Amino acid sequence: MKQQVSLPGFAVPTHTPDTQTRDDDTTNAVLAEALAAGPLETPGEHPDEHAAELPEFPADEDTAAAPNICAFAELAAPASIDAAPATPTELPADSSATAAANTLAANTIQAAPEAESAPVLTAPPAATSANPAIAGTSEQDDWPPMSEMLQSFFVFEPTTVAPEPITVMGLDRARPRGLAGLAEAQRQLAEQADVICAGRMLLEEFSSSSLESSSTLIGTTTCAAGGHSTESQPAHDQTAGDQNVAPAAASTLKARLLPLTTPLEPLLTRLSQLRAAGERVLVLADGDPLLFGIGATLVRRLGPDAVQQLPAVSSLQQACARLSLPWHKVICLSLHGRDDLRPLNVACGKNAPLCILTDARMSPDVLARHLLDRGVDWFDAHIFERMGAEDEAVSHLSMADAAGREFGPACTMVLIPAAPARRPHLGLDADQLAVDRGLITKKPVRAAALALLRIEAGHVVWDIGSGSGAVALEASVLAHEGRVIAVERSAGRAMGIQENRRRFGAANVEVRLGQAPECLPGLPDPQRVFIGGGLSGDDGDDILGHVCLRLPVGGRVVVSCVLLDSFSLCRRFFEDMAWPVEILQISAAEGKTLGGDVHLSAMNPVFLLAAQKPAPAPIQSGAQPEGR
Repeated sequence: MKQQVSLPGFAVPTHTPDTQTRDDDTTNAVLAEALAAGPLETPGEHPDEHAAELPEFPADEDTAAAPNICAFAELAAPASIDAAPATPTELPADSSATAAANTLAANTIQAAPEAESAPVLTAPPAATSANPAIAGTSEQDDWPPMSEMLQSFFVFEPTTVAPEPITVMGLDRARPRGLAGLAEAQRQLAEQADVICAGRMLLEEFSSSSLESSSTLIGTTTCAAGGHSTESQPAHDQTAGDQNVAPAAASTLKARLLPLTTPLEPLLTRLSQLRAAGERVLVLADGDPLLFGIGATLVRRLGPDAVQQLPAVSSLQQACARLSLPWHKVICLSLHGRDDLRPLNVACGKNAPLCILTDARMSPDVLARHLLDRGVDWFDAHIFERMGAEDEAVSHLSMADAAGREFGPACTMVLIPAAPARRPHLGLDADQLAVDRGLITKKPVRAAALALLRIEAGHVVWDIGSGSGAVALEASVLAHEGRVIAVERSAGRAMGIQENRRRFGAANVEVRLGQAPECLPGLPDPQRVFIGGGLSGDDGDDILGHVCLRLPVGGRVVVSCVLLDSFSLCRRFFEDMAWPVEILQISAAEGKTLGGDVHLSAMNPVFLLAAQKPAPAPIQSGAQPEGR
């Protein structure tokens, strides 16, 4: 049976044995006699004299009738306490519950306000142990429960301060890159930082020490190839006693040095953990950290509120300043650590200057050869190697000369148009193209097919059975921000498509030599597909099936059929797929000279079937499958 005993500021349950309780009158009489007898002495003086005078608390379930320890404490607040109450180690060890109760009561007496005539009430250990209401507590059910005590005693309030944002500071390549070359505010950030993160070369240059065998580093953190971070113990500065060595910049740095390595995901997690732990994190970068730099990556990962950006002059600004070129119209691209050349292919046709950041794999000579292969030859190349360093090298070359040179791993390449850009256009004439045995889709059919495709700027377009590539070239005019892939099984015709691409500088047209449908799985998913040939064989159903599978909802496919068997195949296929299909028959005549006059020469009629992938039918609630 449990009973609530009120103590100052909290309530804790007490346990009482199932013994016969005394009535309230008897209890009140005993309490009155105890109070009339005068003040009791403290437990440390005469513990046995007044053992029989202490009242026993009834173990009644009615807590209102039970005497309150707190009430006794208020009545017996002492004017002065000469002797401190006994500590728990001085109390008898026969009941841990008794010791806890006496300690709490003694603390209550000490905390009570002073009163000159207030009587003193003490509870000697012997009397307390004789109290059946407390001494009967079982060993398995200790009083009071610690979990309830903690919940009653303490009020927890949030005291965590929001962590400081990670500071990303750009360094100007045209200035010294140690502490001596920084402004005062930048130097203070570096000296107050707990962790400094940067690329290995930049970190060594900034700290004026080697990360491999540095004696000035307080601690280093490296990321292994597997993505795990290991933190070394602080290293001792062994250069302090060398009088011949100039003071290194790292001698004033207290920060641990964290090399920026790939893959970035473990490093970004580490930086986030350091920030959450209250560390001041400083990340160093070249130029503007938001220009294809680590600053943009940190913002994307941690959010804009967790990162503070301090940019310097970017490589784009420095290169344009050396060329006196206004850079607000320059298209800037980064191929540093990237191998997707699609943005470069798209930017070539915009008749604007290009600034390209390169690396050892995508070097300026590799990019020049790539562009020349696609007919992009109207640029002058300005290449800056190790820009801002003492051994900076600058080259002003034509595209052909740049393709024949070798360049270092870190270059800034600026391409300035020297002539208007060449572009394909709608309605290409056959004599403008390299055509194999007259295999070219006629202009009226091309116009109708492109209208049915409804190509948008960023679409990926397949041209299967491309032939001369006329449809692919005109589709690249519409999908000027996307990709057009010409698929051709004949090697000779594929070479003709490459030649036609070079003639018009259509850099966003790609040529794939292969047999459909075997070569289609390696292509990116399309939004539009034109099939100009290849359906007359045994693979017609497989080609259509693969195309319909890869198209997204709303994607469109247009098939050009000259043979009636191909037309019947396509019509039956789309009807079986339950795709809405449009059928057009194009009959056109071309004017030709005859007998000093002009007559109309009819072209072969061509069927165009256009279908759009529908959205899947919604599943109706309560519908049962067939057969049930």
